[in-house]
Amino acid sequence: MTIPFIDLQAQRLRLGGKIEAAIQEAVLGGAWVMGPQVRQFEADLTAFGQAKHALGCANGTDALILPLIAWGIRTGDAVFCPSFTFTATAEVVPWLGAAPVFVDVDAQTFNMDPAHLEAMIEATLKEGRLRPRVVIAVDLFGQPADYPAIRAICDKYGLKLISDSAQGFGGTLHGEHPIKWADVTTTSFFPAKPLGCYGDGGAVLTDDEDLAQEMDSLRVHGKVVAKDMKAGAAEFAHDPKYLAMRIGMNSRLDTIQAAVLIEKLKVFSQEIEWRNAAADRYNTGLAPHVASVPQVIDGGVSIWAQYTIEHENRDGLAAHLKDQGVPTAVYYPVPMHLQPAYARFSAGEGSLPVTERLKDRVISLPMHSDLDAPTQGRIIDAVASFKS
Repeated sequence: MTIPFIDLQAQRLRLGGKIEAAIQEAVLGGAWVMGPQVRQFEADLTAFGQAKHALGCANGTDALILPLIAWGIRTGDAVFCPSFTFTATAEVVPWLGAAPVFVDVDAQTFNMDPAHLEAMIEATLKEGRLRPRVVIAVDLFGQPADYPAIRAICDKYGLKLISDSAQGFGGTLHGEHPIKWADVTTTSFFPAKPLGCYGDGGAVLTDDEDLAQEMDSLRVHGKVVAKDMKAGAAEFAHDPKYLAMRIGMNSRLDTIQAAVLIEKLKVFSQEIEWRNAAADRYNTGLAPHVASVPQVIDGGVSIWAQYTIEHENRDGLAAHLKDQGVPTAVYYPVPMHLQPAYARFSAGEGSLPVTERLKDRVISLPMHSDLDAPTQGRIIDAVASFKS
């Protein structure tokens, strides 16, 4: 019997009909878009994420573009991001005519290497073709990036900082969420995420009131917001979306998805604990049999969106585990700086040695909040039985 890679149905069943009841309540309420559940979830998310403002949006990619638009990112600007990440992190940058500048990652945490970030900023300034504007740090596989170090670099060079927590929302560093250091935290509620809905969804969090209003306007077609009135705009007695103060977009979190997320957020802290217990079991059982088990940054708590090991014969291990009924996944076998679509932004092969090494060695094993010890024992035994 094949083990599920991510068992979303186990969570649904464990919640005992609460999600179905929440969906039914939203259906009966009939406020399909930006209904009361959206406002409730945004309030809950603000409290959980230690931020002053949270705005739901259509997906995690839109969550990344909203602050970039609000900051006026444009042609000639440079946005620094890791190459070892999903396409969404970098793809929003060229939408605005700006250029992604790819940064290598730390060999232990797989997150952005602060030393290489500063080197790339210096190189960009020396070249003089692009203006450094923003850093997007990714919380890869569930753990926070080195935000104190990255924030210090951003302050040194006058850059904005986005925490791309699509995989890591809920992770903390020294007890703090990334918003302590970042100007904006973004996340995704794609179903496979640890905090996932039943479709697409995302959110942006910030402590900046003015920025929150700007992004609120942008997500609803550039609608008029309170700060526009204070700036001298005429009072508008109609629906705010019928007065466009800026060029916006349509990126709203559906009411039904918010209803699902309200229930999931209630148990999210407990699930993070369960995920960490599962990761500990994996680390103990797998350490003798693989090149490397995951290492979490000092003071960090990962939410373990994925459990990713290194192995010298990654592809051979994957084939062996498939035969044993254990599914695996290889994330980012082609890093961003080697993707055809991003060739014009990249120095090409050899420019990011740690990233290029990892792409051939990493493999992820089943991980979810309901992963039990017996199932993990079967997975560990299957890995241990592989003779490369």
